[in-house]
Amino acid sequence: MNTKDIREMSEAEIEKKLRETRDSQVTLRMKKQTGQVEHPHEFTQLRRDIARLETILTEKKLAGANS
Repeated sequence: MNTKDIREMSEAEIEKKLRETRDSQVTLRMKKQTGQVEHPHEFTQLRRDIARLETILTEKKLAGANS
């Protein structure tokens, strides 16, 4: 996920995407426990996507509070 795309989203859209990404992370962890993970790099990718979403969401909230 690109930061440019995230910055164009509204706060509600970012929060929705954050929930979806966290759900995907939980699902992937369950697959790991059963040995069904085909692409282990997805763990890193999801973790970084969550960090990007949280960072930009915080920036937007702070910018809204300062306005």
